[in-house]
Amino acid sequence: MTDVKPLHTFRYVTFDVVGTLIDFEGAITEALADIARREGREIDGEAALSVYRDARYDPEAQRFPDDLGRCYGRIAAALHLPDTPEHRQFMIDAVGEAKPFPDSLDAMAKLKARYKLIAMTNARRWAFAKYEEKLGFPFWASFTTDDTGTEKPDPAFFHQVFAHVEADGGTKDDILHTAQSQHHDIGISRKLGMTNAWIQRRHAQAGYGGTIEPTEFTEPDYHFHALIELADAAEDAFHA
Repeated sequence: MTDVKPLHTFRYVTFDVVGTLIDFEGAITEALADIARREGREIDGEAALSVYRDARYDPEAQRFPDDLGRCYGRIAAALHLPDTPEHRQFMIDAVGEAKPFPDSLDAMAKLKARYKLIAMTNARRWAFAKYEEKLGFPFWASFTTDDTGTEKPDPAFFHQVFAHVEADGGTKDDILHTAQSQHHDIGISRKLGMTNAWIQRRHAQAGYGGTIEPTEFTEPDYHFHALIELADAAEDAFHA
């Protein structure tokens, strides 16, 4: 950790959801493994995530998780799986039902007791509604791509959240932005002058998995390997 604003001084914590709270990579690889088993085959999950990541760079990429159908076409071609409309919809549905990471519910419950929690997700509202329920409805406010009309790392997404916080009597300086994606969150939050916490979910794995690789690495203000580490650090800060 760097010498930054103490955790007990924030009023709000904003969250990336998919990849930080919800294990979308696990949902992708499990769904692909299920399709492969029906064909009597096995797949390399990391190889599949690499294809998915590259597909998300495409100009024709759609909103998450609807884009899983299109991305499956790329994955199927690369891994020699059958590409059917049924399989494409299966992938969309599977990722729409992605589960929280094992520590997410406990961590969010602890953080909710200390801060106003705000979801900032590149997922569509229909998928976020499922994720929010699985997380135990911890959020004070939520912003999806359907609400903002744009996706992170577009600064316009963040500015809509700033306006909401300002209407509540807060400021950007009262927010701790928490995320696993360097590309979508950590880099842009630094450029916008926010304090951030990087939850490095893939700390024990090489590469960026299903998340777009950043053009440059941003050193975070706070760095944890799991969300529960942030929640515990916040508890320690409030009791210090």
